[in-house]
Amino acid sequence: MSDIARMNKELQEVAALPVDEARSLPGEFYTDPEYFRYEVDTYLSKEWHCLGRADEIPTTGDFFTTQLFAEPLLVVRAQKDEIRVLSNVCRHRGMLLAEGAGRKRRFTCSYHGWCYKVSGELQTAPHMEDKQLSDQHRQLPQFRCEVWNGFIYTNLDENAEPLGPRLEKLEALLAHYEPQNMRFVRAFEEVWHTNWKCLVENFMEAYHLSIVHPTTLRPYTPTGLSRKSMADDAFTSYMANYPDDAAPRGSGAPDLTDEERRRSTLFCAFPAHVASQAATLLVSLSIQPLTVDTIRVRWTLSTYGDELSDEDLEQRIALWQEVNREDREKLERMQTALSSRHATSGPLGPADFEGTIPDFHRYLSRMTPPVPPALAEAAG
Repeated sequence: MSDIARMNKELQEVAALPVDEARSLPGEFYTDPEYFRYEVDTYLSKEWHCLGRADEIPTTGDFFTTQLFAEPLLVVRAQKDEIRVLSNVCRHRGMLLAEGAGRKRRFTCSYHGWCYKVSGELQTAPHMEDKQLSDQHRQLPQFRCEVWNGFIYTNLDENAEPLGPRLEKLEALLAHYEPQNMRFVRAFEEVWHTNWKCLVENFMEAYHLSIVHPTTLRPYTPTGLSRKSMADDAFTSYMANYPDDAAPRGSGAPDLTDEERRRSTLFCAFPAHVASQAATLLVSLSIQPLTVDTIRVRWTLSTYGDELSDEDLEQRIALWQEVNREDREKLERMQTALSSRHATSGPLGPADFEGTIPDFHRYLSRMTPPVPPALAEAAG
C-alpha cells in the first residue's frame, strides 16, 4: 500500500499544478499491475462505461455481447423502447449464453438448454420440474443502463448516481450536431497492448496529429488549428478545426453553425469513452481495460442522415481504420518504453494542444481517496 500511497501523492501534486506548469504522469502509472488493480477496485468498476450505440440493436431481440472487467454482458433490446444490459451467464452452471451479435427470440444455453426470454426471465429449464427454483435462478441479473445521446452506458455499481445530469454541459456542447439522431453504420472490436489511460490521453490531445497522422488527419485537422474547449468534472473536450482550403465535410444537422461544420469536436466522457463528433460523422471508442497493458477497444462509426453515400462511408471507415492503426502502433511502442526508470514526468505542451490531459489528471485525482496522513508520511 505504501507504493500506492506514494503514487497517489504524486498524482495529487501533478493534478494541482497551474496550467502553464502542467506535467505528464511518470511511466509507473501506466505499467504497475498493482496500481491498475487499485484503479479497478477503487473507481473504474464503479463508473459509467459506454458499450455502443442504441441503434446497433434497433429491433426487439437484437443484441450484442461484450465484457466489462470480470462481467460478460448481454446488451439486448428487450422491447421497443427498452434496452437492457444483462449478465451473459446462465443461472444454472455459469455457461455463456450468447456470443457475438444478432437477433434472437430467446437465449438458450448451449450446455443444458436453459432458455431465457430477451427480458432475461427464465422461460424453460429442461428436467427441472421437480426443483424449487428461487427467484434468483429465474432471472438473469441486470445492470444499470442509460441511453445518453444515442450511446448505451452501463454501470456495474447498483448504487451509482445517474449519468445524465453529470453530462449536461457536454450535451449542450454537442446539441447542434444531434448525436442522438446519428445513424449507426458499423462496429469494430480490437485488443491493443497499451494502458487504458494512454489511449484516453492520446485521443484527447492534438499535439500528435500532424506528426503521427501526416496523410490521414493532418490535411483536415492539423495540430496548429486545434483549440481547447469545455471541460468539467465529468468530461473534457477540444476542437480540431479544418483549414480554410479543406474540402467540405458535409452539412449535417440543420442547426449547426458554420464554425461547427468546419471542425470536429473531440470529447472524453470520463473515465474511458472518447469520441470525435463532426457534422456528418461520429466515431466513438469505448475503452475497456483488461490488464495494466491491455485494453479492448470497441469502436463505432455513425453518420447523419443519408448525405454520405455508401462509397463515402467505406472511405471514412478505411480512413479511421488507418488512424487507429497509426495510434495503436505508437501506443504499443510507448507502453514498452514506459517501464523505463527514465520514463519520468515531463512538461506538457500548450493548453490548446495538450490542455485536456490536466483535465483528465484532475479527474483521476478526484477518484482516488485521500492519502491517510501516516501513509503520506511513509510515502515521503
